[in-house]
Amino acid sequence: MFRRTFWFTAGAAAGVWATTKVNRKLRQLTPESLAAQAADKAIEAGHRLKDFALDVRAGMAQREDELNDALGLQAPDVHELDAPRRVAAIDYSSHPKHPKTKNSYKYNRNEDH
Repeated sequence: MFRRTFWFTAGAAAGVWATTKVNRKLRQLTPESLAAQAADKAIEAGHRLKDFALDVRAGMAQREDELNDALGLQAPDVHELDAPRRVAAIDYSSHPKHPKTKNSYKYNRNEDH
């Protein structure tokens, strides 16, 4: 009698374990779960790529400093921008109505009518 009870209990426990395992695996294979897993992997890959880019940038700056020291170059600490130049888009100096030319005259607004 104990032998039958033992095997019945062992079979029931194995069935519950297998059912739980199968249901868990089925939940992992739903489209929503797969999409969430893909999004998590993409975010993780993005973080790794960002960390790699930061490491490369730091390495580049370090190597640039080493090369500048080896070559005796001093990089300026502050970069100042040049004053903006104002360039005329159209050169009116050769236009006959330009005030600085010989044939200049004042504009008469009644002339057009």
